[in-house]
Amino acid sequence: MIREVIFYKNYFSDFYSAQTPKVQRKIEYVLKLVSTVERVPEKFLKHLTGTNGLYEIRIEHSNNIFRVFCFFDKGTLVVLLQGFQKKSKKTPLREIEKAERLKQQYLRGKKMKL
Repeated sequence: MIREVIFYKNYFSDFYSAQTPKVQRKIEYVLKLVSTVERVPEKFLKHLTGTNGLYEIRIEHSNNIFRVFCFFDKGTLVVLLQGFQKKSKKTPLREIEKAERLKQQYLRGKKMKL
């Protein structure tokens, strides 16, 4: 395994649980790529322009598009934030802002434990 993937609180697991079994399998496939492939194709993992280190994991199933926001901690630790179903070309700003808030919460919580 090249990267370790963890969930921040229950945001991702709630999203995952709400999906159909076929979508869940596709999500698992993409997460396995992220954790085991050295250079993950941009089709599956892309940096969000204009953010401070946020990435989106990109999942497509049938005609549905899903995104899971994440960021890297300690280089090889991938922290999954929330996921959502994308219904337009542009990623909704409110989803990006929520991911930024969750990332900051994670980082503040981590500092408090030190």
